[in-house]
Parts: sequence; structure tokens; C-alpha cells
Amino acid sequence: MSNPILYAYDFNGQGGGNVISDIKEASLKIAQDELAWVHLDVNNPETKGWLEKELSYLDPFVVSALIAEETRPRITEINDGALIILRGVNLNENANPEDMVSIRLWVDSHRIISVERRSLKAVYEISEKIKKGKGPIDAGRFITMLITSLFERMEPVISELDDRTDNIEEQILDSADMTLRENIIDIRKKAIILRRYMAPQKDAIGQLRLSEQNWIKPEYKRHLQENYDRILRYVEDLDAIRERAQIVKDELANILSDRLNKNMYVLSVIAAIFLPLGFLTGLLGINVGGIPGADNVDAFWVFCAILIVLVIAQIAFFKKQKWF
Repeated sequence: MSNPILYAYDFNGQGGGNVISDIKEASLKIAQDELAWVHLDVNNPETKGWLEKELSYLDPFVVSALIAEETRPRITEINDGALIILRGVNLNENANPEDMVSIRLWVDSHRIISVERRSLKAVYEISEKIKKGKGPIDAGRFITMLITSLFERMEPVISELDDRTDNIEEQILDSADMTLRENIIDIRKKAIILRRYMAPQKDAIGQLRLSEQNWIKPEYKRHLQENYDRILRYVEDLDAIRERAQIVKDELANILSDRLNKNMYVLSVIAAIFLPLGFLTGLLGINVGGIPGADNVDAFWVFCAILIVLVIAQIAFFKKQKWF
């Protein structure tokens, strides 16, 4: 039997805790009144059975939500506990940050059971803080630390998108190029994907800060309010980035369209100039009798002079008409 536990601790109430490595010991610890945390790998086949056994007193939908393939951030309060599903940016190696990683938790006053499908650095960070004696002292503090850690990692990703948008705006003003279109599309795509999960996460944090759970103390609600304001700003920034990217895309399209129209205009003027010349040369090129100057040795040069005068006259006429 493989062990589905990734991290597990029983807290000492002072920021530290003892490591729990055995799954049976973990079952005993979370049944006691002292706070314990068990973090599981949902990809392990033993995880589902363990959750169904330990959370049998809850509605079955809780276990289903913890092990679901796809989730959206939300908070569901049940008696003295809460099902909490959050997302963090993907900072794993060779991963795209906008491919956000979910963390699913059942939290009450004396147990924290969390589940992941892919590793999340915020969870690892809390584990390291517990080992150093600087971790959470209760369930409310655990949640605020986790949320703060998740949101701190989002800010550089959004700032990078904002900086990329600024750079593209400058490049378009300096020298618009068709290759910039791909960058603009990439920025909009990332902003849309990030917002897809951050918007419901904002609502979830808003609900949690108003919760009446006794393990969420007033001081923790103040931290949740700060995090709510922070993610609200992130969502607004993503909306602004998306709108700016669309404006930049439209401006790029306008510049490229103007450039194309200008080129087509120049070609049209050139074609208009050479149209009568082509007619005259074609007319004189027919192989029939009666061509003017056929017996004059200077006829070719006279004809060239006539064509030059015609071109000059056309250019003068176009300028007078303000066609170019």
C-alpha cells in the first residue's frame, strides 16, 4: 500500500509541529481535538478511500469536490467547517504561470485536510515554516498564510504582463510590425485565463472574510480583507491589460492597414502614369502600314521625348488634383 501523504503535521500552537508520516497515525491525529494537517496527493489511488473514511460524517459531495478533475475557486460552509478550493499560479519547472494549480481543503477548528493534483509552492512554503517553528498556530492562521502566499506569487506574473503590454505599445509607436500581433494575442490569452480563476477566487475570499466560523478570528478577517483588496486589484489589472491589449491590437491593425493603403495608392498612381504610355507603345507596336515615323530615322527619339512630356504632364495634373 502506497502512502498518499505528502505533508502531515500536528501543531503545537506556537508555530511548530511534529511530522506525521504514517497514514494510520494521521487518522488518529485528525480525530483528536488538537489541530492537525494532512496534505494528500489525489493522484495516489489510496487517497479517495482515506478521504471517504475520515470524512464519512460529511456530505459525500465534499470528498467528490476534493478529488474532482476540474475545480473552480469557491467556499462552502458546512456546520463548523468549510470546503475551500483555491488556485495559485503555476511556478513549476517548464510550466506556464497562467495554468493555475488548484488546492482543495476541508478546514475546521481541529483538522485541515488538503489535496493537490500538482505541486504548489505555497503549500511547500508553509511546510517549511512549520519545520522552522514559524508556521500557523491554528486553522484560521493556516488559511490566511496560504492565501497570502498564493497571492504574493500572483503579483509578479501580472506585473510581467503589464510590462509586456507597455513594451508593445512603445514598439508600435516606434515601428509597427506584423510579428507584434502574436505577442498581443499571447498577452490577451494569458490575461483571460488568469482572470477566469481569479474572479471566482475574489468572490470566495469575500465570502470567507464574512464567515462566522469560530476558527476565523477578527484579526484573521482583517488579513482576509487585505487579501480581498489585493485580488480585487489583480482582477482589475487583468481587465485593464486585456482592454489595453485589444486597443493596441486595433492600433496595430490600423497602422498596418494605413501602410497597406499607402502602398496600394502609390502602386495605383504608378499604374495610372504608365497606362497611357502602354497604350501608345502598344498602338505603335502593331505590325501594319501607316505607322507615323516609320521612314524617319529620328522617329524613335521623338517618340521617347513625347512620352517624357506626357509623364510630366500627368504628374503635374495629379499634383494639381492633389492625388499625391
